[in-house]
Formats: sequence, structure tokens, C-alpha cells
Amino acid sequence: MANMTSSAPAAQISAELGSAPLEDLPELIERYREDPRVQVMKACERAKRRLEREQAEHERVRGLYTSMRELGGEGVVVGVDEVGRGSVAGPLTVCAVCLPDEPLIWGLDDSKRLSPARREVLAARIAEVARAVGICHIPAAQIDEIGMAAALRRAVAGAVADTGLEPDCVLMDGNPLHAVEHERDVVHGDATVACIAAASIVAKVTRDELMVELDTEYPAYHFAQCKGYASPEHIAAIREHGLTDQHRVSFCGNFLETARLF
Repeated sequence: MANMTSSAPAAQISAELGSAPLEDLPELIERYREDPRVQVMKACERAKRRLEREQAEHERVRGLYTSMRELGGEGVVVGVDEVGRGSVAGPLTVCAVCLPDEPLIWGLDDSKRLSPARREVLAARIAEVARAVGICHIPAAQIDEIGMAAALRRAVAGAVADTGLEPDCVLMDGNPLHAVEHERDVVHGDATVACIAAASIVAKVTRDELMVELDTEYPAYHFAQCKGYASPEHIAAIREHGLTDQHRVSFCGNFLETARLF
């Protein structure tokens, strides 16, 4: 039965409700819900909202894992996603991830919905939890040589092979590529399927780190900021300095009348 008024100071109760672990909140809210002090009532309301948000978030993440099994089956399921398809410099990067059913990785989501700092944290957690992670980079020159469609197929096959697994199902974000056996394509899979979301995060973090490294070699092109995409600063640098060996010549025709390498 709830207490009418606790003997503890209102500020102490407010702090307790604000810092309590999720699993303790229902009991604490029930304990203090009839305390008439305004500070306590407001703290209870904040705690209720936090509990509702956290419960909804846990339900969302559980749904990602449910979709992974419903779409992939009970065997070895690998999720695949790419980053860098639309950039004008740097590699195309594809990641493949195989996740166990437990433990769940809370906060897992489409990499585009996450801050850089959150992606870093989740990428480290994925590395700890995942059964396997595979990465494949296709450099700019090879993209120019074979075209993006072929580069995507090659990168997907390379990333899946790099896991060292023989998957029963490969769940891939986007439209059909026919890059590997047992491929199943899921539109918006990076936001709805756990292993694809994990692959999107690792691919993004891995490629971003590589572009930051390239920035030290080519400081005029703002690679650390633009990650090789056609930002105004990057386009201006291309027009002023020409193309590096990290640029996709076939992607840069709009920026230079004659693409020149140095």
C-alpha cells in the first residue's frame, strides 16, 4: 500500500526516482505516488514517462530480433548492409554480422538514426556480442573499373565470406543483388532487423574511421567531415585541386570538366 507521505526529504526522493534502475521504478513510483509534495509528484511523473520510454524502447529492440528470426529462420543468419555507395571518394564498405539471440543489444538501430558517439558505443558492443563480423572494402579505382552494381555484389560476397560462416540465410538491406546464396532482401531492413541494423552500424563506424585516417593524407578535401560525400567544401576542393587516387572519377564529372589525378 502506498505511503501518504514519506519521512524522507522531497529532494532525496526526487533524486532517487531520477537515478533508479529501470527495474526498480515501478516499485518506487508506487511507493511515492500519493506523496502530496509537489516536488515528489513531479518526480513521479518524470519517472513514469522514463519507464514508458524505456519499455517502448525495449519492445522495439525485441521486435528487431523477432524479425531477424522470422525472416531468417532458425539456422545461421547473417545481416548485411553497406555504406559509401553515394560518396564520390573513398571505398564502398559492406559489413556482415551474425548475432546470437541472447544477449540483446539495447539501443540497436539504423545507423542513420544514431549519433556518432552512440554508434561508437554500439559498434564496440556488437564486436563483443556478435558470433561473427565480416568487412569488405571496394576501393574507388575498382568502382570506376567495374561499376557500382558489380562492386556491391563483390563487396557483399566478400563481407559474408569474411565472417568465416556458411549462413543458412543472408538478410540484406535494400533491393535484390543476387550476390550470395540464400540471400533475402529486406527494404528498410537496417531499421527493422537486428543483424542488419548491427551491420549498418559497424559499416558506418568502420568507414568513417577510414575516412578520418585519409583526411591526414589529403587534408585539403575535408574527408574527416564529409566522409567522401559531395559537400560544398569537398566540391570546392575538387575544383581547386583536382582528384586524388581516392576519388571515383566516374562520379566526379559534374565537378570537373576534365578529371585529373595527382
